Amino acid sequence: MELMHSGKVREVYRDGPDELILVASDRVSVYDVVLPTPIPDKGKLLTALSLWWFEQLGDIVANHVISATDVPDEWAGRAIRCRAVDIVPVECIARGYLAGLGWEAYAKDGAISGVELPSGLVEGDRLPEPVFTPTTKVAPEDGHDEPMTFDEVSDQVGTELAERLRALTLQLYRRAAERAESRGVILADTKFEFGLTPDGDVVLADEVLTSDSSRYWRAEDWKPGGRQVGFDKQYVRDWARDLGWWDRTPPGPEIPADVVEETARRYRVMYERITGLTWNG
Repeated sequence: MELMHSGKVREVYRDGPDELILVASDRVSVYDVVLPTPIPDKGKLLTALSLWWFEQLGDIVANHVISATDVPDEWAGRAIRCRAVDIVPVECIARGYLAGLGWEAYAKDGAISGVELPSGLVEGDRLPEPVFTPTTKVAPEDGHDEPMTFDEVSDQVGTELAERLRALTLQLYRRAAERAESRGVILADTKFEFGLTPDGDVVLADEVLTSDSSRYWRAEDWKPGGRQVGFDKQYVRDWARDLGWWDRTPPGPEIPADVVEETARRYRVMYERITGLTWNG
């Protein structure tokens, strides 16, 4: 096997000409900076959640998963064997609620990624309809992902593929939000990544609907008009933001033990509530 890429939270190995092995670590990144403190079992937990969602969405679009068990023993539970595909260089984000950078953009301009929204909305509000708000996909050393309009996506990948990405992103979000809602969970927003096979088919790739790539709230906690109670990576982002002294550049701050423990707990709560399964580590 050959190490192809070491990312913020995962390593990607090539195993033969057409297959990759994605290995999820326990690292956590916020604001595109990897923090020095791991979250125990994070990689295994989010791999399991991603695999569960891949199964739920398989009738909408094919995915890159080959096997979750045909991987080296030392990576058992945190690795997935996948088809090698050409990743589309666009972060495909669907938003159903106003939060995070989406809320900041709306508060400033009344729009997100060029999508105009009704006036008078507050932080945490549910949008009239889910919206497609893509961003660039850049390497950490090249800076932060930046918002893109649909026209900019079309210019980059072509109108036909851009329309396909938008339609799939919103269809996948609606399905996932409905499934989550039936379990008392609000899927406020999420990020999808897509790849192209050698035949040009679009497949769902990378991770999907994990607590690192999605914003999850418990339905009973939802109170529009301010910051929501996040059961996802937002808990660590909020802690980092509230420090007041960190400028969001490397090196990142050490995460205190109580924040580590609470982050791990919230990841477990979401896994169990969404899937209906008990997490056994």
